[in-house]
Amino acid sequence: KYLQSHTHLSPTLHHTPPHTPPHYTMAAVARTVSLSARTSVVQGKQVRSASRTAAPKSARVVAVTASARPVWFPGNPGAAHLDGSAPGDYGFDPLGLSADPEMAKWMSQAELMHCRWAMLGAAGILLPNAATVAGAGDLPLWFEAGEKVNGAISNGLTLFWMQMILMNWVEVRRWMDMKNPGSVSSDPIFGEQFTCPGEEVGYPGGKWFNPFNMCSTPEQMAIMKTREIKNGRLAMVAMVGFATQSFVTGTGPVENWVAHISDPSHTTIFQSMGL
Repeated sequence: KYLQSHTHLSPTLHHTPPHTPPHYTMAAVARTVSLSARTSVVQGKQVRSASRTAAPKSARVVAVTASARPVWFPGNPGAAHLDGSAPGDYGFDPLGLSADPEMAKWMSQAELMHCRWAMLGAAGILLPNAATVAGAGDLPLWFEAGEKVNGAISNGLTLFWMQMILMNWVEVRRWMDMKNPGSVSSDPIFGEQFTCPGEEVGYPGGKWFNPFNMCSTPEQMAIMKTREIKNGRLAMVAMVGFATQSFVTGTGPVENWVAHISDPSHTTIFQSMGL
């Protein structure tokens, strides 16, 4: 009789076996209503289903998800203003340089450019030095190359102003693209045949900047972005090492490496520093 007089409460009760205890059935209905809807109508009255016990559970889930995010220092939640959406974002910003959203965009592009220049510079330092050590040529060390070519191609002052003019043109266009993405995708002289199809700042794409079409899908693009940032950061650290080695030993990085592996115990940074 109890079930027959209360079957209008929920469709769930209509399919409840007769032998099910009433208090179990009502508890199941209460849980179903609490989880499935914000409010439910029972006998003309609104019953709020926002359970207070559900909030701590969801809060715990969010906390576990946030702590599971890869960070630069295990156990450290990372900077609060970094959400992990940027390539290579592991929450590292101890000085809060990217706390402002507009500054964060600028810092992201600055890191990307420094990464690319550092990778080019590292290759330009290592390859000629490796060729000289291997006997494939007699190329100047990277910190002597400018002096060696001065006068051979042009004088230093001319090279300086050529670089200033050309780099200024490139950097101004890059700054314009940051302010208005896509506004400088087409070359002002040659037009559409030199158009860059990339829609994201810093990643122009196309046959000139992605000739091998290495990122044909968004997933591949995300992977390559992270790889580029990681290799670029390593290259920036390497550049600091190359500069320090040249100041201390007066030789190139490949020569330093060969000297170290030939006598690892006595050719280290400590011997170079006189310790």
